[in-house]
Amino acid sequence: MTIPDIQLETPRLILRPPRMEDFDAWAEFMNAGDYLRYIGGPQPRPLAWRGLMSVIGSWAALGYGFFSIIEKDSGRWIGRLGPWQPDGWPGTEVGWGVIESVGGKGYASEGAAAAMDWAVEHLGWTEIIHTIDAGNLPSKRVAAKLGSRYLRQGRLPVPFDEKEVEVWGQSAEEWRARRKAGAAA
Repeated sequence: MTIPDIQLETPRLILRPPRMEDFDAWAEFMNAGDYLRYIGGPQPRPLAWRGLMSVIGSWAALGYGFFSIIEKDSGRWIGRLGPWQPDGWPGTEVGWGVIESVGGKGYASEGAAAAMDWAVEHLGWTEIIHTIDAGNLPSKRVAAKLGSRYLRQGRLPVPFDEKEVEVWGQSAEEWRARRKAGAAA
């Protein structure tokens, strides 16, 4: 199995499958920041390594997974986002997470819009969801900016099943209509 040679570009970002060279930035992202309370808490480097390998493995086995987000101006790794559906997940998700220093710049919605286009057009997804902790107001704002709305309560699979999450989302038809109208991100 090989990882697809995919690169998406937005005005300010490059989205590509993660590489080993991303590990130091990935590990730092997964171990420091207030946002971690919404995604399971800080992870030491060995656990972050497993997470990165899981995403790389998803790309190799399924042909999709989180993209690494590269800021065009600086060339630095600033987060991960994209299509994600591990076993037992409550649906076909496009998720996001950016380092705190770039929060509030619109990178999450800009990148997620490109990933949603790709998931609908290349993966054939008919629904896109976002699983969001009830207290994660910044992610709810990103979801709303993308045109998604609260759909239902849900649970993630073990080991993240200890509490409910909000499932936000929209159909592929709704997404296409928003994009055609020029209203998303």
